[in-house]
Amino acid sequence: MENLKVLEQHGQRVLTTAQLAEVYGADRQQISKNFTRNQSRYVLGKHFFILTGEYKRDFINHVQIDDGLKNAQSIYLWTEKGALLHAKSLNTDEAWNAYETLVDNYFTLHNIIYQPSYMIDDSIQRAQKWIEEQKEKQHLLVQNQQKDQKIEELQPKATYYDLILQTKSLLSVSQIAKDYGMSAISFNKLLHKLGIQYKKGDCWLLYQKYADKSYTHTKTHVVDSEKSKVHTYWTQKGRTFIYETLKDENVLPVIERMAS
Repeated sequence: MENLKVLEQHGQRVLTTAQLAEVYGADRQQISKNFTRNQSRYVLGKHFFILTGEYKRDFINHVQIDDGLKNAQSIYLWTEKGALLHAKSLNTDEAWNAYETLVDNYFTLHNIIYQPSYMIDDSIQRAQKWIEEQKEKQHLLVQNQQKDQKIEELQPKATYYDLILQTKSLLSVSQIAKDYGMSAISFNKLLHKLGIQYKKGDCWLLYQKYADKSYTHTKTHVVDSEKSKVHTYWTQKGRTFIYETLKDENVLPVIERMAS
């Protein structure tokens, strides 16, 4: 962290995704995934900035940082408050310790003074600064509109994931099938068709490549003193797996079909 290159945007220090991942002991994919899952919590201009087009080129030329940014379609820059949200998402000792160090030694500024256009005495410099401010405001406005649209597009997924996360218990196939507006019989046949499970006697079992993934749990129900029956129940991990698999087949839960 001692060699962390100082980056500034809109009068405050920021970090690239790669820098944030490095100091938090994570990787870029983790940072990006956490942002995508919690995107509605992030406010553009408060937690992060996005640079595209000429803004991206100017930034890269100015900072001279070799971070794989040249080939990126856009650059995400995280503020102190954005770094805090990422620390919360990772929730590791390494991330929290790194965040405290960043606050003490990186984000705390002593030498950056932002001077708005109306405080500049020179008329030409004041006009140039005003034009720059207007361009930045317009850029942020467009990015906010794009972010709002992206959140709308992701909302159905978030809604169904929320539904999964709210339920901690095991689920029967009938309960999951209901999410898709299907009967248990039809749903079991669909999972069989997709190569997920096979039927042995009266019980559906996972094929070997899925058997050790903790997707299901079997329970034995005693019918009488001489007879018992085995039932398969799905875990929340298994329910998420079903959702991702069926989505690839364009089979969506009812809650998402209603929202689209």
